[in-house]
Amino acid sequence: MIPATRSTYNQNFTKEAYDAFLRTIWQENGLTPVFRIAETPVFIPADLTGKMIQAGEEIINVIQRADFKAITENAIPDQLRVPNENEHPHCLVVDFAVCKNAAGELVPQLIELQGFPSLFAFQDTMASAFKQHFHIPDHVNNFFHGYDTDTYYALLKRIIVANENPENVVLLEVRPKAQKTYIDFHITAQKLGIKILCISDLKHEGRQLYYEEGDVRIPIHRIYNRVIFDDLQQQKDSLPGLINIFQEYDVTWVPHPNWFYRISKYTMPFIHSDYVPKTWFLHELPVIPTDLENYVLKPLFSFAGQGVKIDVQAADIEAIEDPENWILQKKVQYAPVVETPTGPAIAEIRLMYFWEDGAERPTLVHNLARISKGKMIGVSFNDDISWVGGSCSFFETHQQPK
Repeated sequence: MIPATRSTYNQNFTKEAYDAFLRTIWQENGLTPVFRIAETPVFIPADLTGKMIQAGEEIINVIQRADFKAITENAIPDQLRVPNENEHPHCLVVDFAVCKNAAGELVPQLIELQGFPSLFAFQDTMASAFKQHFHIPDHVNNFFHGYDTDTYYALLKRIIVANENPENVVLLEVRPKAQKTYIDFHITAQKLGIKILCISDLKHEGRQLYYEEGDVRIPIHRIYNRVIFDDLQQQKDSLPGLINIFQEYDVTWVPHPNWFYRISKYTMPFIHSDYVPKTWFLHELPVIPTDLENYVLKPLFSFAGQGVKIDVQAADIEAIEDPENWILQKKVQYAPVVETPTGPAIAEIRLMYFWEDGAERPTLVHNLARISKGKMIGVSFNDDISWVGGSCSFFETHQQPK
């Protein structure tokens, strides 16, 4: 999207450099590929960067509303509510489609947002590998607000480990080694010195959680939470020894699980911005639009794009038995603006924010990108196509807001 930078990158690309790039990411971590990484990053021009930052600030303004917890109480399923929720999430991620407006200008359009972690460690690894194996010009950067790899991991450590001994901090997931995101867990554990733990390995005595190393009990004081509780509910019967995670324990969640629901698709109907498509809770929809080809139907409680209906029919809406758990959203038209040697691609950009305890607002720090040439943007939908997949963005340097 920065024409000169894009042209130079495409002209200088070699498969040998790409293969070496992949080896740096996977083999140096002792792992084999489980998802596709794109041949290119996305280069974001300053004007679009500014609009994304503005959109993010407008979204954060809604999250900071005094009544935000009140208006999102129904977002948390009663059976999945966890005690001891804190005042704000430790992280926030916001996904934007890259689109064009009527004037032909690049604009972001909100796709989704989450009060939940992303591939925080992996994205730095990927960006560093791009810099190592390809020429990334000095006028673009993958970080915001002056961060670099060292200060980024120092921030992650403050957020996740805080003042605890790393052995008392665990990264928690459901069958972590079976997850496609395991490489992120692996790098996080290496960088921070924390333990990766399956939720079925949690044990407790009263309010104290612990895990076992041989015959030694290791108390758990902080949980870096990567568990999607809907996924846990689907798999709980096959997890032996699973404790009741929904009772009160003397532990700090990072982030607290309730924020996964509060900051989610559930939040979108409350956000009014030029960069957020009009969204209704389905049970509050005044009338079914006659131009349903311009809308997308999404379940509130799903992940990885599951259950999303892109080609919506009136019968699809009428058949839904729990409309309070769905949203109807104005369809976003991705613009094929990433030029590649095998044809133009569309892109989705995830802005990653961190919110330290005591900070007034979250801080934008890093990013994730997905590149696609099909209807679905996720990396799982483009396995047999080149110049698509997971990636990162490099943003054109400009003055960042304080």
